[in-house]
Amino acid sequence: MKNLLKLFLFVTIPTLIISCSDDDDGTTPFDGESVTYDLMSVSDPSISGEATFTEQENGTVKIVLDLEGTPAGGMHPAHIHNNTAAEGGEIAISLEPVDGDTGMSTTIVSAKDDGTAITFEQLTDYDGYINVHLSADDLSTLVAQGDIGQNDLTEESLTYDLGERAVAGISGEVTFHQRKNGEALAVIMLDNTPAGGMHPAHIHANTAAEGGEIKFTFNPVNGDTGMSMTNVSELDGGQSFTYDDIMDYDGYVNVHLSADDLGTIVAQGDIGQNSLTGESLSYTLNEVAIPGISGSVMFEERMNGEALATIMLANTPEDGEHPAHIHMNSAAEGGDIAFTFTPVNGATGISRTNVSQFDNGNPFMYSDISGYDGYVNVHLSADDLATLVAQGNIGANAE
Repeated sequence: MKNLLKLFLFVTIPTLIISCSDDDDGTTPFDGESVTYDLMSVSDPSISGEATFTEQENGTVKIVLDLEGTPAGGMHPAHIHNNTAAEGGEIAISLEPVDGDTGMSTTIVSAKDDGTAITFEQLTDYDGYINVHLSADDLSTLVAQGDIGQNDLTEESLTYDLGERAVAGISGEVTFHQRKNGEALAVIMLDNTPAGGMHPAHIHANTAAEGGEIKFTFNPVNGDTGMSMTNVSELDGGQSFTYDDIMDYDGYVNVHLSADDLGTIVAQGDIGQNSLTGESLSYTLNEVAIPGISGSVMFEERMNGEALATIMLANTPEDGEHPAHIHMNSAAEGGDIAFTFTPVNGATGISRTNVSQFDNGNPFMYSDISGYDGYVNVHLSADDLATLVAQGNIGANAE
């Protein structure tokens, strides 16, 4: 029995010593932080993926590019560039090429190409973007691209419609995506732009119905893709203009036919406080002196409480300009002019006017229209106001 006890102690005591030694060591594996960025397709819609930055125990950063759809046998150079992808910039850090067979690239980074040391914290706050190229012989063709660091996008965005204007079929939208640094990525997407065209685009002051000077210049819309991408951080005059400023901005967007024909607008839309809520009031404008001319006037609520008034008439003469007004009282009673619209264009039958105050300066907002005691007259011309081409009661007088 004593011999058995000695044998048990001989076996278990070293085991206990070893177990205690393991517990006392207390070491845990290094668990570095990791951040992932999207790499979007550029020239080939089938190629896209992501870049993952992982902090290493020795202070370096492992950058893994993982792309889907890369052609077998290809080698795709990749780099981190300065600035946003919309702005473009010089190469800051060269990455290992992406292997087309696997779609993978792994690079250990501790410094920029110029030798400046860089950490995980600095890389994940870097003002930069990643480009992945088709080949070493064709660096100008990008297969994937994505903003990184402070230029990465949050999930917040604002989208505004860009309606058709002078060229039938061209319309779309502009979306402002918030960046982590508070700036914005503006993306204009238009349908049916002519191939080979380049369409200048700007933000103007005021509403589209009022018109105003250029305040911000976008990168031109590429007719081949219908797309424009622009970084938004300041107005053309140098004043700060960030994502938070856009929602309340008093402005609109124009997209022009070409740099040589800025007078022709192909798409247009109000933004910020001038955008529409979806609420509207519509009233009929009946034929009066000229057979066939009739239509409607619609008041659409803006985010700021003002309204966009759109008169649409059918069968107006091609070369006509038709003054239009809101008058006091009902059409049967008659009354003085209270509000002046932009004249109806005979070629289109359309008039667009911002509504915020009466002609005398008193406030006149969207919320006032439904209860207003008034009517609309549309006249044949400025020289013949006595001849009415269309008329209809609005507000409290509407049937």
